[in-house]
Amino acid sequence: MDLGIAGKWALVCGASKGLGRGCAEALVREGVNVVINARNAGELQRTASDLIAVGAEASGVRGQNGNQPKVLAAAADITTPEGRAAVFSIAGGPGRDFDIVVTNAGGPPPGDFREWDRDAWMRAVDANMLTPIELIRATVDGMAQRGFGRIVNITSSAVKAPIDILGLSNGARSGLTGFVAGVARSAIAAQGVTINNLLPGKFDTDRLAGTLQAAAGKTGKSLDEVRRAQQGAIPARRFGTPQEFGAICAFLCSVHAGYMTGQNVLADGGAYPGTF
Repeated sequence: MDLGIAGKWALVCGASKGLGRGCAEALVREGVNVVINARNAGELQRTASDLIAVGAEASGVRGQNGNQPKVLAAAADITTPEGRAAVFSIAGGPGRDFDIVVTNAGGPPPGDFREWDRDAWMRAVDANMLTPIELIRATVDGMAQRGFGRIVNITSSAVKAPIDILGLSNGARSGLTGFVAGVARSAIAAQGVTINNLLPGKFDTDRLAGTLQAAAGKTGKSLDEVRRAQQGAIPARRFGTPQEFGAICAFLCSVHAGYMTGQNVLADGGAYPGTF
């Protein structure tokens, strides 16, 4: 299926690895020019080099060797005004005129809510609620004027089924979800702009590997035992891959998803047990 977005410009946050990288790769394969963002400059540049190779291969398959997508790396802290300014002013980029924005930030640490002070809450809200809102605010009107825009917020399955030790994430991401529910249904919906949330369950990323390792150390079980137990609790009997997550993201960014907005798309291998 041709997603109809070749030549568009996308900003993908948290793109040096994991789910963000999976989204960036899927978009590059579709011929989308991308600005990838993360804090670690070295890691981000390595990812950019990999994506350039992916783009060259994909453009050859499509017979578009002269239209290889651009990949620009903007190493910055997107949660700060200075970081966002650096991303929007990167040489060769589209400025603020992105057609696609994928917001993504690592989740705040787990713990007991009794231990979290105001500063902990503000860090979580700033990274997982206010930063996506700032990126939406900076780009959405331009999208509406041009008649096309796709914003995808990577949140968490915990928005759908909260996890007790992830209270910071539950609270901040749920705030973003409520905001998106309103703005996605505003006047921009009739101007070709969609805003959706993509909710990952357990995907095979470095973050999950760290969580599994911590669980093994806490329980005294081997890493393989912990991994098998957690996979066994998922109806699909496996963890997801960043590549299939990226494919879902790319579809939400496509011309074919223009009638989907304000939705929370859950990708968790069937782990959520509810009907709605």
